[in-house]
Amino acid sequence: MSEELDRQLLAYKTCNDEKKKRMLHLQIVENAMQLVKKIACSITVQAGISNEDLIQVGSIGLIKAIEFFNTDKNTKFKTYASYFIRGEIKHYLRDKASIIKAPRELQELVFKISSAVKQLKEKGFDEPTEEQIAEIVGVDEVKIHEVMEIELCKTTLSLDQAISSVDDDDLTLIDKIPSGDYQEIITSNENKIMLEQAIEKLPADLKEIIELSYYHDLNQREISEILHISQMQVSRRLKKALHKMYEIIEAKEDI
Repeated sequence: MSEELDRQLLAYKTCNDEKKKRMLHLQIVENAMQLVKKIACSITVQAGISNEDLIQVGSIGLIKAIEFFNTDKNTKFKTYASYFIRGEIKHYLRDKASIIKAPRELQELVFKISSAVKQLKEKGFDEPTEEQIAEIVGVDEVKIHEVMEIELCKTTLSLDQAISSVDDDDLTLIDKIPSGDYQEIITSNENKIMLEQAIEKLPADLKEIIELSYYHDLNQREISEILHISQMQVSRRLKKALHKMYEIIEAKEDI
């Protein structure tokens, strides 16, 4: 399926005939729906959400992946689309988080995983692997991955949470909001427009980092695999992009 999708994507991106292009788009969606269903099914049991709902949401991620995919980069479409499908489902689950009640078994496993992560970090492992966590908790690595995915879906981003840390210089979202009135920022249409305009003025590589990180809910590891750069480079670009956006917004306010 992967090679066939890559061929169809190349044909779709280079096609100038609108009718043929629509047909290719439909074929790509149909051929990739199995991937959407697989990802949705892996999440639906723990999330307590209808499988059909997650498939519909995942389909939106698939369509976004088709439009954003760059055939010039050495990335398999199946891998690329998987990130977008999961990202869309994560975003949906965040919105639904308040009504999701995790099974008791899952809650207990989450507690054990958190304890294992804490133990490993105390031993000097800054980024504990799923294999290390699984060894302490006593369940297989696949289960650890599934649970951590679900918890990531339910976790909302705090304004004072560090979004990058380069050269011991933590950068948080609150540092980048040029106003003391938080409620005004998140409700003001003017500020949303200002942010959109600032993003549009970014260089292409920085704009791409912002879109992948915030519009598509991809983490730094996922972005690094898509762009074929290191996680450190992703962190640096993200930090640079946010600083640049802040400068653009400040310059506009000073006019």
